[in-house]
Amino acid sequence: MYLHAQIAATEAPTAAEVVEAQGDVSVIRHEQEWALFTGDRVAVGEMILTGDDGFAHLAVEDGADFLVYPNSRVIFRKNPGNLRDLIDVFLGRVRIYIEKLGGQPNPHRIFTPTAVISVRGTTFDVEVNEYETTVVSVTEGLVGVRHRILPSNKETPVGAGQSLTIDANTPLAKAGMDGVKAANIAEDVARIAASIWQQIGNRTGSGGGTGGGTTPTPRPVPGDEQAPDPPPAAPPPP
Repeated sequence: MYLHAQIAATEAPTAAEVVEAQGDVSVIRHEQEWALFTGDRVAVGEMILTGDDGFAHLAVEDGADFLVYPNSRVIFRKNPGNLRDLIDVFLGRVRIYIEKLGGQPNPHRIFTPTAVISVRGTTFDVEVNEYETTVVSVTEGLVGVRHRILPSNKETPVGAGQSLTIDANTPLAKAGMDGVKAANIAEDVARIAASIWQQIGNRTGSGGGTGGGTTPTPRPVPGDEQAPDPPPAAPPPP
């Protein structure tokens, strides 16, 4: 049985707010699974889980937003000693938006089992499969990717329109860039960018939700290629 996942107001400054939740979305808290609803908050060190139809958009006060897609496992700020370490992605797909602050870089890091991704202000996707292979696809800006397992201090830059695959046993120097995956991601971003950025712009004045305690009406998950096509336009008058 799910429990409601709001946290105490005293934890809010370092928490992530659930801007939107659809379908099966939950958080592991005190070794129990709690359902997440729009307006809830996720505390530092908690794991977010999504099911087959789960999708969540979370926002942090420091200018970072991230979207968690179906069948994903993500820990929010696993390293509480460094608030620039945003999320650890163990499985599934996330999209990260890092806003520049006053036009200045806004450093954050994203971790996967095989990669460390450093960002300053950008939009990109991270996917991790069951074999712990990571794919980083950049839509806007630039990220630096470092192998987490193999010994190397050198970062590989990945820019807009590029995609990089990181395998556990392959040095980044031998990993080639792929523009096809990034192009598909860019099309996905174009479809939902207006809606997402409207939510980001409105969240400051929203005052936070109450969670409502109800499951949102199911809608197609952004980026879901199985979503139905829009209805055809009405024929012109005779």
